[in-house]
Amino acid sequence: MKILEVLIDSIEKTDAPVKEVRRGLHWTAVISRFCGLSSTMIRDSRCHEEQQGESMDSLTDKTALGLARLSLSANITEASLGLAALNSLIGIDMEKCVDMDGLELAFKIGENKNVSVIGHFPFIERLGKAAKNLWVIEKHPGPGDYPEESSRDYLPMSDIVVISGTTLINHTLSSILALCPEDSVKILLGPTTPMATVLFDYGVDVLAGSMVIDQKVLLKEISEGANFRRLKKTGCVRYVTMVKNKEDLMPR
Repeated sequence: MKILEVLIDSIEKTDAPVKEVRRGLHWTAVISRFCGLSSTMIRDSRCHEEQQGESMDSLTDKTALGLARLSLSANITEASLGLAALNSLIGIDMEKCVDMDGLELAFKIGENKNVSVIGHFPFIERLGKAAKNLWVIEKHPGPGDYPEESSRDYLPMSDIVVISGTTLINHTLSSILALCPEDSVKILLGPTTPMATVLFDYGVDVLAGSMVIDQKVLLKEISEGANFRRLKKTGCVRYVTMVKNKEDLMPR
C-alpha cells in the first residue's frame, strides 16, 4: 500500500474532473487530464454483485483523484478502476523515455540470465529461449508456471525480474520487490504500469507501460472487448519505456 499511497500523493496537485469511464472485458479506461488504462480485474463472477461497492456510484461525478484512491481498496474491481484513474493524471515525459519497448529490452538484457516473470505474458516462450533459466510465477499457474509461493525460492536467484503492472491492483508489488536482489533489474511491465518516476525510488529500474494516442478509437475497442494486441494493431495506443539509469542498462 505504501507505494500506492506515494503515487496518489504525487498526483494530488494535478487532480481533474473525470470526463469518461469505459470498463471493458479486458481493459478499463478513465479520461481526465489524459487517458489512463488498467487491466480489468474481477474476482469470481458469483460474488461480482458483492464487489460493486462505491465504484458503482456515478463515476463521472467524481474527480480522477477521488477514483484513484479506489486503488487502495481490497475490492479488486475497485482497485482496477483506481489504477486507471491514477494513470489518467500522469503526464508522460517523453524526453525521459527510450526508443525501445519493454518487451524488447527484457529480451536483450535477459539473454543468458536468470529471469523471473511475475504474470504469464504472451512473450514467455521467446524469452525462455534467450534466458539461462526462466521462472514464470503465477497466482493461477498454468502448465509450466510456478505457484505464487515459489517467489521466495526464485526471485532471490534472479538477475532480471519482469513484474506485471497488475501487481499494483492486487497489492503485491511491495512484497515482490522485497524478495528481489538489490542488483537485479526490475521491470514493471504492461499497460497498467504508472509512468511515474517516483517508482524508481522503490526499486523499480524500468517502467514499461503505454500511452493512448487516439481516445475515440480506444473507447470503441474497449467497449467491444478488445485485447491489448488488438488495441496496438489499431494504432490507438503505443508502448512507452522509461529507464532509471540509461547508461548502465541500455544495450549498445
